[in-house]
Amino acid sequence: MKYISFLLVLGITITLGVYISKPIGPVPPIAPLLDPNHGFWQNMYSEDDLAEEELSLPGLNAPVQVVYDENLIPHIFAENQEDLYRAQGYITAKHRLWQMEFQTRAAAGRISEIVGDVALDIDRIARRKGLGYGAELGMEFLKNNDPETLAFLEAYASGVNQYIESLSPGQTPVEYKILNYKPEKWTPYKSLLLLKYMSDMLVGDRDLEYSNLRKILGSQMLDKLYPDYPNEVEPVIEIEKIWDFEPLKVTRPDSINYPNDALVMDPLPQPVDGIGSNNWAVSGSKTKSGNPILANDPHLGLNLPSIWYSMQLTTPDYSTKGATLPGALGIISGFNENIAWGVTNATKDARDWYKITFQDENRTAYKYGDEWRKTTLRIEEIQIKGKEDFLDTVVYTHYGPIMYDKNFRGDRQDVNFALKWTVHMGSNEQKTFLMLNSGKNHEDYNLALDNYTAPAQNFVFASKSGDIAMRIQGKFALKWPEQGKFFMDGADPKMEWQGFIPNDQNPSTLNPKRGFVSSANQHPVGPSYPYYVFDNSYEHYRNRRINGKLRQMDQITLDDMKTLQFDDYYQQAADVLPTMLSLLGNNFSDNEKAQTYLKQLNEWDYYADPNQKAPTLYYIWWNKLYNLIWQEWDEFGVPVVKPNSYQTIQFLKNESTSSIFDIEKTAEVETAEYHVKNSFQFLLDEMEKWVSEEADYSWANYKNTTIQHLVPQFKAFSVSNVYTGGGSGIVNATSGRHGASWRMIVELGDKPTAFGVYPGGQSGNPGSKYYGNFIPIWADGKYLNFNLRQKEDMDGILFQTTLK
Repeated sequence: MKYISFLLVLGITITLGVYISKPIGPVPPIAPLLDPNHGFWQNMYSEDDLAEEELSLPGLNAPVQVVYDENLIPHIFAENQEDLYRAQGYITAKHRLWQMEFQTRAAAGRISEIVGDVALDIDRIARRKGLGYGAELGMEFLKNNDPETLAFLEAYASGVNQYIESLSPGQTPVEYKILNYKPEKWTPYKSLLLLKYMSDMLVGDRDLEYSNLRKILGSQMLDKLYPDYPNEVEPVIEIEKIWDFEPLKVTRPDSINYPNDALVMDPLPQPVDGIGSNNWAVSGSKTKSGNPILANDPHLGLNLPSIWYSMQLTTPDYSTKGATLPGALGIISGFNENIAWGVTNATKDARDWYKITFQDENRTAYKYGDEWRKTTLRIEEIQIKGKEDFLDTVVYTHYGPIMYDKNFRGDRQDVNFALKWTVHMGSNEQKTFLMLNSGKNHEDYNLALDNYTAPAQNFVFASKSGDIAMRIQGKFALKWPEQGKFFMDGADPKMEWQGFIPNDQNPSTLNPKRGFVSSANQHPVGPSYPYYVFDNSYEHYRNRRINGKLRQMDQITLDDMKTLQFDDYYQQAADVLPTMLSLLGNNFSDNEKAQTYLKQLNEWDYYADPNQKAPTLYYIWWNKLYNLIWQEWDEFGVPVVKPNSYQTIQFLKNESTSSIFDIEKTAEVETAEYHVKNSFQFLLDEMEKWVSEEADYSWANYKNTTIQHLVPQFKAFSVSNVYTGGGSGIVNATSGRHGASWRMIVELGDKPTAFGVYPGGQSGNPGSKYYGNFIPIWADGKYLNFNLRQKEDMDGILFQTTLK
């Protein structure tokens, strides 16, 4: 990564003559940054250059051995769990301290402390969502219910803090120097806050948009455009599953009076398109070796430092390896000698909004049935760099916090709505992963998952004994049909959640007859599941491709699973492009450039490989076609959810003359053919512009996959135009800014055989050769050997350190 260091030097040097010794907003004086003894020059090293044979780590009960392999992956060997997690905290901070702290500052609404009031609204939103409040409840839960996990979190925090205390000014991570602030003490609260941050990243809701659509379209058209179970639903849990339990009763109110406010504006920010994941496990009956194989690849933002950090954690009782979240205990997606597990987002509606009627302007009480309930006022003190602290009063009801009110964006029409969210319920997700790390069988897996509340996840499982399983886990409210799909009246007790689905009635499957389990963010269950299930963002392409391939495959090997994880087949294009070409007909037969593009599209095999040009043509054409079909919806003037691509394609294929294609403000009657023709003309115009500026329109060049530093302005610390295929909605879901953030494949034989990789490197230091060294491996669909290693028998040792 020498070019990154060079760019940083160049940028700072150019700035030097004008700004030396003068603060630039959040940027520090330049002269200290260039100080050869303390400035960024001190960060131009790789970790093996500074390796130490022995380090003092007070508080250990016994020495801990840390052995780094050739990829800077640490293998921590401890005599007990408390020492293990103390060492994990120290080692993680040693390589990812700034990332750990920055992410938890964002979750806590504390970015203004380091960049000034430009981040004030962002901080207020984070606090008004109640992320810090949820972490506080988590701490109370641990204190009252699980002192052991709390002790492990304290040991981890102590390890982090011992590393912070050892830092010299010169070796402080470069981001602290650029932004001119210092690391602060780590606490168990911050580890819980990190998990709340992940919940926020992975959950969304469209209550506002669906409330608008209910008023605009009416229920009949809404059901047609947004069916609960579209055709060809292939749920996570096999559709033939028989539910062998007596469901709890859910009572639907005789009458439902939704809030009838004016159409509201500006929804809460939602998860970015592209966030998703794949996981699957195949039984030994389908593998060449006769052993189960498990695969997992979470799709998140492609960032540097990577969201994941790899390590092995070993005690005399177990040895576990995989991907950790810097700041959290244990392995999140990984394996041990007996089992393997992985996660995908379950995309279940876990947030609801309730309109609150306050008694008066003081907001000290709100209407609930025939009574007035008291509110709680929470004062959020936000420190702002260079300015006085800002005090924000957030009103809490029994539902949850009020997001927008007279004190924050009071000009909105959706003020005084309370957010009800499972993140605000005391829970212990951390214990789930600690128990999985040491788990031995399917029973242990289920016991571990019983501790898990949010965000909802599809947990895939395989064991050495031959079991494969899938369980959709979270704390899921008992709801009557359509409850939570629209804004609800908080003054009406009938709108309350009616309890929660028992853990043992959450959707799950063990050793299904088809010989595999899989999930890719699709519908969790079929219509026979006895509880109401809803989300607005179910996936319709990756899951069908994965399941189709797994059904066909036999004598499966680890290499087969690698190929499937890196599969570039564009299922959506295969579904709709023949229809688009047919509807276009001969409309552009006399246009030479159009014929060139059409030839490429007609000859395309639907693989979005990096050198292909057809994926670029299809991507531009389809997106314009989709936008033209639903363009009138932009004129509603309020936020709505447009019908998804899957439903749109069904109309194109089966109802091409439907009234949904007609533009009401014209005298003519438009059909699908009209929109296909116009969107293709847009493609021609777009390509003329693109080719004039950038001759190469191959897929990799067009989508420009970028692995971006967590601070987007730090472009010198990012990597752009990564040469790789795939795309959103493809199994290899590598789009411009999102993709497989971690790929793992494990075969559970007598000894596990494992492979893994992620798009980054183990180091958080941009000056290190280990900062982004995995990127070309990841981009080519290759893997690192991830087998468990013994302390006394490790090949390719980079260096080792004893903590005493």
